[in-house]
Amino acid sequence: MPTEMHNPAHPGEVLREFLEGRNIGDVAAHIGVSRVTLSKILNGRAGVTAEMSLRLSAALGTSPSLWFDMQKNWEFAQAKRKKLPRIKQLGVAA
Repeated sequence: MPTEMHNPAHPGEVLREFLEGRNIGDVAAHIGVSRVTLSKILNGRAGVTAEMSLRLSAALGTSPSLWFDMQKNWEFAQAKRKKLPRIKQLGVAA
């Protein structure tokens, strides 16, 4: 069973490495999104949606699940850091 990462990178951090040396506006136009949208992801202010993962995988030759799973893992790690109220398990429905 794989070990769980306690502090996974936001997919935007990894994407920055993939795009190093490229003009962000050109990349955004290439994948059909606004520069603002791509910039928000790169700066960790927005997440990678299922649709964006498909766009990125087509442009970069990666698997869509690479980006989508990275986002899921990052969000799950963030959620685990929050204090949740004590929640009792639901009983069996009658």
